[in-house]
This record gives sequence, C-alpha cells and structure tokens, in this order.
Amino acid sequence: MIPISRARPALRHVGALLLLALLVAACGGDNGADSSGAESEESSTTMAPAVSSTAAAAGAGIRAADGDTVRVHYTGRLEDGTVFDSSEGREPLEFVIASGQVIKGFDDAVRGLAVGETRTQRVEPADGYGESDPELIIEVNLDQLPAGTAAGDTLVSNTGQQVTVVSIDLDAATAIIDGNFFLAGKVLVFDVELVELTPAG
Repeated sequence: MIPISRARPALRHVGALLLLALLVAACGGDNGADSSGAESEESSTTMAPAVSSTAAAAGAGIRAADGDTVRVHYTGRLEDGTVFDSSEGREPLEFVIASGQVIKGFDDAVRGLAVGETRTQRVEPADGYGESDPELIIEVNLDQLPAGTAAGDTLVSNTGQQVTVVSIDLDAATAIIDGNFFLAGKVLVFDVELVELTPAG
C-alpha cells in the first residue's frame, strides 16, 4: 500500500487532464504486481507440478544464462518484509532470460542458478520499476472523483490508467492522487528458486 499522507507537496494541478472518467476499481486493495514487470507475467493459479525427468535432465549441471527459458518459483517483498507477490499456490513463472519479459533485477536474480538452487536478490529501483515520477502525483478536485472515494482507493480511467488516492482534504474539497505504479521507487527483494531450465538453442 502506498503510504497515505495528508501533507501536500508542491504539485502541478492538472485537473481533469489525467482523470477523464475515473471509476473505483478496488478500495484499499493490493495492487499486486499485475500492472508491469516480473509480476505481470504470471497469471496461472494452479500448484506447480514436480519438475519432469526430461526437464530435470535438460537443466542438470547447467546454469541459467541469457536466452535460456526458465521456470521459477518466487516471492517478491519490500525491504520491510511486506509481500507484494508470490507464485505460491500457482505454477512457476516461465520466461526467457534477458528477453525483456521481466524486469532486469529479476533476470539478474535467476541468471547463474542451476535447477534446484535458490537465491535472494535485492533490486534497486533502477533495475526494477524505476523511480517515482513526481509529475504523476497531482492534486484534483473531489468532484472529479467517484462519490465515496477514500484515501487508499485505486481508481482507473477510461484509458485503463490506474491511480491511487494518496490523501483527501475535505475542507479544501481536493485529493492527492498518484499515477505511478505502486512499486515505482521501491527497493524490492526477491526470493527465487529455479525449478526448470531449457537451454537456448
């Protein structure tokens, strides 16, 4: 959850430029990592099967490198231990290393592992979801938001852009909203386990 603060930074008031038709998508819910990057790639919901003998043989003694197709179990958390996404209860995440399917820091976490090995990787914003853009944090009038909107709500425009309501000032009838992805500017920690490896070529 993005910290909620009633303090107002110096912001450009861009009004309805960003908010054309906001609707409440989830109140105080976890944005998860469905929006972009490593976490956006995994959507399966079943428990992962054991690695097949063929897959295990293919990956035996080989270390993951660029161009390899890998399947990994992972848990992503913030520095304070808050878990923002995990493959627990789902099939492993499959991707090709250095193909741009996941964030660079996640590639780095898996690169060099052999099947069955684990690693804990700290990922700085530059190798994750980038720094938070202050120009995406704006002040809007409350009448531009759906009735009943509260701090912490996630809203989505008719263009599909998600924003988070950071704070509401009832006296001024304004709200601060943040259009940054909720993991932008955050240091991430991934616990990964390589469960299957198919070498490139």
